[in-house]
Amino acid sequence: MRVAFFSTKSYDKEYFKKHSRRYKHDIIFYETSLSEKTVNLAEGCEAVCVFVNDHIDENTITALSKIGIKGILLRCAGYNNVNLEAAKKQGIKVLRVPAYSPESVAEHSLALIMTLNRKTHKAFNRVRENNFSIEHLVGFNLFEKTVGVVGTGLIGQAFAKIMLGFGSKVIAFDVYENEELKKKGVRYVSLDELFQQSDIISLHCPLTPETKYVINKDNLQKMKDGVMIINTSRGALINTKDVIGGLKSQKVGYLGLDVYEQEQDIFFRDLSESVLKDETISRLMSFPNVLITSHQGFFTREALDQIATVTLNNLTALQKKEELVNEVI
Repeated sequence: MRVAFFSTKSYDKEYFKKHSRRYKHDIIFYETSLSEKTVNLAEGCEAVCVFVNDHIDENTITALSKIGIKGILLRCAGYNNVNLEAAKKQGIKVLRVPAYSPESVAEHSLALIMTLNRKTHKAFNRVRENNFSIEHLVGFNLFEKTVGVVGTGLIGQAFAKIMLGFGSKVIAFDVYENEELKKKGVRYVSLDELFQQSDIISLHCPLTPETKYVINKDNLQKMKDGVMIINTSRGALINTKDVIGGLKSQKVGYLGLDVYEQEQDIFFRDLSESVLKDETISRLMSFPNVLITSHQGFFTREALDQIATVTLNNLTALQKKEELVNEVI
């Protein structure tokens, strides 16, 4: 099957070329993102493959249908950037990679926590300048701290197990409670209770109308003073304006982000020679207790291998009209 890959980087090409030897698909790589304006690049293809910041709205899907696209393959788990109703209307299948090394994102969440807490990024810069002072680098023990996990899907489960290993008290909120986690000592509570009790809150839920801006001004007021908030899921789970207010009032003591609501024009790009026009993220980066990484939580060799193989299997199933086990319904 001939497929157009959008928003590709060197690592996409490396891992898909590595695994595509076992398949007979014709892959065309494009660095540009998919939108209504770039649909024409997929002419002659039967499917497109996209990533988290491609904008697949109704107009884009209609244009894809007109050139004969039969499938939209997401090389990620989230699908909030796709208009599913429009895809269904046009008869275009939408497939995703529902689970790729959940430990990769969970471990990155821990990396954000540890860096913010023990200030290793600041210590590194000091020592590089021959400054061996440890003034103002004090942290806190994770042992016996209360860690709140919002969303206990595969990534949330992996993260909860990691924090249990530190001796933290882990509480969780999810519509569906995980019995295995409960047996390991995770206690499920209401969302309000989680906000009230947690020293650290880590977000691992999908972006839905119900979860959008789950971190907002009202919910921030329920939290402990100096709370640490970590988001490695989707940017719009946090109302950025409200969390900036929380940082200024010191209600939020630490903020670790691997995602950002307006990341599509910033993340995965080298803007080091440009003026950053997004004043909101510039304001966030001005706080000494904020750490931002550019959506690299998934970025491990194991995860890239799984993304490539599952996506290629999805494409093969679409081509052969087999059961689409990873179809987004």
